[in-house]
Amino acid sequence: MPNAKQPIASPRSSGFTRTTERPLYWCAYGPAGAPRLLVLHGGPGAEHGYLLPQFLDLADEYELLFYDQRGGGRSRSDQTEAITWKTQVRDLERVIGEFAGQPPTIIGYSWGGMLALLYAIEASRGLVSPAPARLLLVDPAPLTRAYRAQFEADFARRQQASPIQRGRAELAASGLRTADPAAYRQRAFELSVAGYFADPRRAADLTPFRVVGRVQQSVWQSLGDFNLLDDVGAVRCPTLIVHGRQDPIPIASSESAARAMGAEFVPLDACGHVPYVEQRSALFAALRSFLRGAIAL
Repeated sequence: MPNAKQPIASPRSSGFTRTTERPLYWCAYGPAGAPRLLVLHGGPGAEHGYLLPQFLDLADEYELLFYDQRGGGRSRSDQTEAITWKTQVRDLERVIGEFAGQPPTIIGYSWGGMLALLYAIEASRGLVSPAPARLLLVDPAPLTRAYRAQFEADFARRQQASPIQRGRAELAASGLRTADPAAYRQRAFELSVAGYFADPRRAADLTPFRVVGRVQQSVWQSLGDFNLLDDVGAVRCPTLIVHGRQDPIPIASSESAARAMGAEFVPLDACGHVPYVEQRSALFAALRSFLRGAIAL
């Protein structure tokens, strides 16, 4: 059973970027002066808050810097500009320049993992700088268009599975919509993402978030018929890839990337796309082990 939901602590500091084309919300947790980790959330078009409070497990010995990528969360804009993967890479470069000033250690989750790789590939071509010092990729988004199609089909199938359909029926009959609208919205959100879990019952006590569909569509369209596996071999930095075996995003995508990059690969058993909930201890143990070894190099 999932643990009771923890409260989310306030950040040590927060604000808006000064160097990006549009101001982006950022916040920092953990001790100032500790080794800094730049954490990239998923999406595209989402925001950092749904990674909390679990990712704050690392804030005891690292400084964690989060930011809401352009178009989502507190970095949402009324502008109708097309936001592309190149927009996001350019923003990431400026965030790094503003806060790091040196090669960063990046943790990227889901789309954030793919964004980290796109940035690292562009850095290998001399198009952005500095190149990452280390990459930690947690269940990165599908790295080819074919793997993305496989993910979309599998996720749609999972969302029609009987446990989730039963949960929807129970929610509809519960009377929560009028008796407790907030509880109703929370449970409806959890059911909307239950297909990401190895065990749909674990989709509880989550921090809800909203994906801005216009941004999500714009970024994915900008990638076209993509295949990052042709390019990741040029990325030369210590890399860890962690992937749940039951993630609807095919584990083969991450395995192929790890082989091409010579990266350390850690599969997590009984785990879908949300390892910070389903395999919290194992995930953060793997991240800490890699960080301690890589930072010592």
